[in-house]
Amino acid sequence: MDKDLRYPIGSFVVPDTITEEQLIAWIHDIAELPAQLRQAVEGLNEQQLNTPYREGGWTIRQVVHHVADSHMNSYIRFKLALTEDTPTIKPYDEGRWAEIPDARELPLEPSLQLLEGLHERWVTVLRSLGEDQLHRSFIHPESGQTIRLERNIGIYAWHGKHHTAHITSLRERNAW
Repeated sequence: MDKDLRYPIGSFVVPDTITEEQLIAWIHDIAELPAQLRQAVEGLNEQQLNTPYREGGWTIRQVVHHVADSHMNSYIRFKLALTEDTPTIKPYDEGRWAEIPDARELPLEPSLQLLEGLHERWVTVLRSLGEDQLHRSFIHPESGQTIRLERNIGIYAWHGKHHTAHITSLRERNAW
């Protein structure tokens, strides 16, 4: 059961072939995330925001701030891959970032607003990419993998839905 709580929509599965239709759908998901995340947390009180989505997991507050942190990092990785030849990106310790006071204590509004502006810029970039640009890549030093931008679009479309589902599934379980 705990695994279901950790992955309420399942793990990201990379399709064998990434089609134009798939990319359009993923970019749409990225474009819609800020509004969906805002809706997922609408009306929650402080106690609810400080409730972990699962035992041992982050609070709803930490999840929202994590999405902002993660998507900022991803946007920068995209821009690096578009302007440098297969750069090695800088990883970060998301667990430790979630323990910093801004993620543990700050109201959600700054991260929700950040995501709105960030995703507006990110989606503008994503919709402008040609095939050659979609095939550009970066190296993730922790895994050693070379990751193409087209695949990373799917990862982040999934990532937003994944964390939104952490919140909505907790709300459903607790009848909030």
